[in-house]
Amino acid sequence: MATTAGAPSGTGLSQSRGLLNQRCLGFSRSSWGGASKLVSFPSSFSRRSVDNTKELQLPRITAVVKAQAGPGQMDIDLTLSPRVNSVKPSKTVAITDQAAALARAGVPVIALAAGEPDFDTPAVIAEAGINAIREGYTRYTPNTGTLELRTAICQKLKEENGISYTPDQIVVSNGAKQSIFQAVLAVCSPGDEVIIPAPYWVSYPEIARLADATPVIVPTSISENFLMDPKLLERSITEKSRLLLLCSPSNPTGSVYPKKVLEEIAKIVAKHPRLLVMSDEIYEHIMYAPATHTSFASLPGMWERTFTVNGFSKAFAMTGWRLGYVAGPKHFISACAKIQSQFTSGASSISQKAGVAALSMGYAGGETVKNMVKAFRERRDYLVKGFGELEGVKISEPQGAFYLFIDLSCYYGAEVEGFSVINGSESLCRYLLDRAQVALLPGGACGDDTCIRISYASSLATLQEAFRRIKKALLTLRPSVPV
Repeated sequence: MATTAGAPSGTGLSQSRGLLNQRCLGFSRSSWGGASKLVSFPSSFSRRSVDNTKELQLPRITAVVKAQAGPGQMDIDLTLSPRVNSVKPSKTVAITDQAAALARAGVPVIALAAGEPDFDTPAVIAEAGINAIREGYTRYTPNTGTLELRTAICQKLKEENGISYTPDQIVVSNGAKQSIFQAVLAVCSPGDEVIIPAPYWVSYPEIARLADATPVIVPTSISENFLMDPKLLERSITEKSRLLLLCSPSNPTGSVYPKKVLEEIAKIVAKHPRLLVMSDEIYEHIMYAPATHTSFASLPGMWERTFTVNGFSKAFAMTGWRLGYVAGPKHFISACAKIQSQFTSGASSISQKAGVAALSMGYAGGETVKNMVKAFRERRDYLVKGFGELEGVKISEPQGAFYLFIDLSCYYGAEVEGFSVINGSESLCRYLLDRAQVALLPGGACGDDTCIRISYASSLATLQEAFRRIKKALLTLRPSVPV
């Protein structure tokens, strides 16, 4: 039995395997470059052991090729910026694109790597966008967003999160990812450290690197529901620490930080005047009782140093509308606005009208969002029960979001005929894509190689078929460690 804290048959599968093997199934480790510090704390912990960690110095990579230019030839310098060379491509995007390519080629792949709700955007939101087009609301908006939307966001944050802002303390962007990126760029200098609990969303460390900052990874444990121990946080803070990234409910684990733990973290943060906090609350409405959400900026003394990031993609099923926002003290938000003014300028006028409609649906999205959450919970319960019956599997039951971050390391070390050895989350995901035709995200991309991430933002019928395939594929492997 698992600890809680199927491949299709027939000739079609054989043909599909051949196609899979032609489609670059390998997730190359060579694309996983970039410097980071893994902070672990044995009983004999020494701060010096962290200070002496050597960062990878990335050379400038230069390539010159010959290109045909009329009757003669010319040399073209293909040099890329060291900043770009330090960044890993998004594993989620890569796997999702790969699964889509296989599906277009006729391979019946089930894609459970991306975090995208299968629900249509609620009708009232869609109609607002359609009306915006019909009414000619298709021109540039103010750089930081329309006053109408920023006012609605302020009202939402006050009523639902207990934090007060004025419209000039809000920047609306093309998705929450842009909001996070601009905030990190606004406050981090070269050599600054960004503290990130692991497992983490795949983009956090790369955003830090793009800002010339150093990701400092603080590990968590599945036995503790992937919640960061405040004591480990305290030991990881140095004079270079500039930003702490928190995500609750968490991508990729679905863990939710209880208010008591956040209060402990806040007390530690308060000791360090230079340390700011980024609170990513994009999944706040996707919660499973009795878990409750606490905005970090609502805690005593934390408003002045917290960026609160949110958006519309997850709870309102608006992934393609690309709309997010950041709220915070005006000094920092003005810096974010300055970056955006030279980057993308304002978000889509049509999407912003849709965003206003979304925030008009009632507290936490009203009944529409409540029904979505009910469906997510049913799907979560199905997967937790199913994987819980597999020997050696470890599960931390998600309290929010729509991801299951499941420990399948009991299968590592298994040798598969015609495939090679399963030696980590990446090779296990390649095996499941090859043999079960299910696309999943390797936990190694999230800072924990013992696990894989399964998105249950798909229909229950799809998840049932995916689990059947995964189970059948796993049963051909023998757990390599005692359970």
